[in-house]
Amino acid sequence: MKKSDLGVMAAIIWIIVMMVIPMSRPVLDVLLIVNIFVSLTILLVAMGTKEPLDFSVFPSILLMTTLYRLSLNISTTRLILGQANAGAVIETFGSFVIGDNPVVGFIVFLIIVIVQFIVITRGAERVAEVAARFTLDAMPGKQIAIDADLNAGLIDEAQARKRRHDIEREADFYGAMDGASKFVKGDAIASMLIVAVNIVGGFIIGMVMHHMSFSQALHTYTLLSVGDGLVSQIPALLLSTATGLMVTRAASESNLGSDVIGQIFQYPRTLYLVGGAIFFLGLFTPIGILPVLPVSIIAFVTGWRVQVNANRLVQRDKEQALRTRKEDTKRPENALSLIHVEPIEFEFGYALVPLVDAKQGGDMLDRVVMIRRQLALELGLVIPVIRLRDNIQLKPTEYVIKMRGIDVAGGEILIGHWLAISPGHDDPSVIGVPTKEPTFGLPALWVTGDMKTQAEMVGYTVVDPPSVLATHLTEVLRKHAHELLSRQETKALLDHVKSTAPAVVDDVLNGNLSLGQVQRVLANLLKERVSIRDLVTILETLGDYGKATKDIDVLTEHVRRALGRQISHQFRNPGQPLTVLTFAPTVEERVQESLVHQDDGAIVGMEPTIAQQIYRRLKDESSRLSGQGKTPVLLVHPHLRLAVYRWLTRYLPDLVVLSYNELDPTVEVESGGVVSL
Repeated sequence: MKKSDLGVMAAIIWIIVMMVIPMSRPVLDVLLIVNIFVSLTILLVAMGTKEPLDFSVFPSILLMTTLYRLSLNISTTRLILGQANAGAVIETFGSFVIGDNPVVGFIVFLIIVIVQFIVITRGAERVAEVAARFTLDAMPGKQIAIDADLNAGLIDEAQARKRRHDIEREADFYGAMDGASKFVKGDAIASMLIVAVNIVGGFIIGMVMHHMSFSQALHTYTLLSVGDGLVSQIPALLLSTATGLMVTRAASESNLGSDVIGQIFQYPRTLYLVGGAIFFLGLFTPIGILPVLPVSIIAFVTGWRVQVNANRLVQRDKEQALRTRKEDTKRPENALSLIHVEPIEFEFGYALVPLVDAKQGGDMLDRVVMIRRQLALELGLVIPVIRLRDNIQLKPTEYVIKMRGIDVAGGEILIGHWLAISPGHDDPSVIGVPTKEPTFGLPALWVTGDMKTQAEMVGYTVVDPPSVLATHLTEVLRKHAHELLSRQETKALLDHVKSTAPAVVDDVLNGNLSLGQVQRVLANLLKERVSIRDLVTILETLGDYGKATKDIDVLTEHVRRALGRQISHQFRNPGQPLTVLTFAPTVEERVQESLVHQDDGAIVGMEPTIAQQIYRRLKDESSRLSGQGKTPVLLVHPHLRLAVYRWLTRYLPDLVVLSYNELDPTVEVESGGVVSL
């Protein structure tokens, strides 16, 4: 065995021997001092422990020290009753507490015993009991959590084994503490009984055997009994406090001293309030200002120091974060972050910051949220997050809308002005800065607040700058929605549908079409501004025709026919018939004859002169319908629809091309004009 093992065994045997063999007063004095030393050491170790398991031997030490203290009580009782003298240590403690009044000294000692027994000892016992019960109840859940982490690969087998061992040790520790706290309670009760026996027995022995007077016997044996009780109770009080500290430590990452200083003194405002309250307590009460002034000053100074240290730590953390960021940018692997491209970006000059910054009254962020909600309802597509940032490289009043890092639109905003869109004729009474409406390119004026009312009176449409930005951004997103639909967004949409209609998603993806093919069909629909909100109908149609063909254009046409009711209602004004343009029979025949079939679909290969005539006629008719507030719609044969759309979209991007198969029978259709040569 090791020397430490032999030393512990010898100490246990010596403690037992002390109960039987009488001890001399000098030896007993040394042993009493050792008792105080051991108890104080254990208390300080308990305060410095971060985790209870770091001091797992504490229950055994508690039992050993309790046994040691009881053996000292037996030895001191033998000297008190036998010689009326128990050494310098006990006499010193007794004289210090009792002084010249044995009754007062005994009452003080009794209060110390009551505090230890009722408050500290019983409290520690109860906490240890509850901690042991809850620890045992939590063991199955902790074991399951360890198994889950192990199965997920978050920890390896060695870590799992260590964590299981720690759980077992924790359960054993709190169970042992529950039992050890009973020894502390019994020791407190035994100390009170021993003091009572010493006083009563010593009083009788002093008067009968030593022929002392009543007052002399009372003073002598009360002094010795109380001194003996204090020498025993003070170490017992220290150990009871250590027991309470060990079983009440929870949710801590440091020792007790660091927790107390770090958690209590981390709120300087609280210290200021407390210092002020103490100061006014002395100022407006008979207590006086002198007793409370030092405490109030200490509170204010402490709060100031805490605040200064907190600011210093915040500044140090910022500097450390900046240094870390600079070091990270130098690492080769962090160059990957530089190639990330945002789907949508809205950049603006510094003069437009008040329109975006909520602290300066800007509501652009709220408008962006509403735009995303509006397009989700209108197109069935969840627009990715839009990044808003200022750009000092732009003009102060300029803004740019980017898609995948490339500019797709932009404009200028005059702060403090309103955009007055011309009704079709200029009015000389309206004075402003000539410009073009950024969304549709209409002629407009930037007018001041004084001219705003005049512009509205003569028929101008007056729009505030935030609405100009929101309208332009909405139209750009609507126009480029098909570019924003990636495979990841498509997967998210299908997962959403799968939560309510899993069968249709499984039917499409399991063997019929791939995720990319579904994404291309949806992108084709969005490119022609057809809403994909009715995903169930779209997927059911793809499930029906996906087995027969994988041609994306053919599948798109099948889906458009299935969405005929939606498309018919989408491009007509509510309560009005659908106004359409049609080709004259000769024009449609020429288009049919000019079809050229290629691998990626049919295209129209018409002579340039004839094509230019058709473009001009279509543009004139479309402008006439747009002026009437109607959506320009061209109605063609189903076999020509896709080819005609691809042929015309470059020159007439706002023209809607529908086929006869896409018309809902319940929708009234009226002719808006015939395109002829």
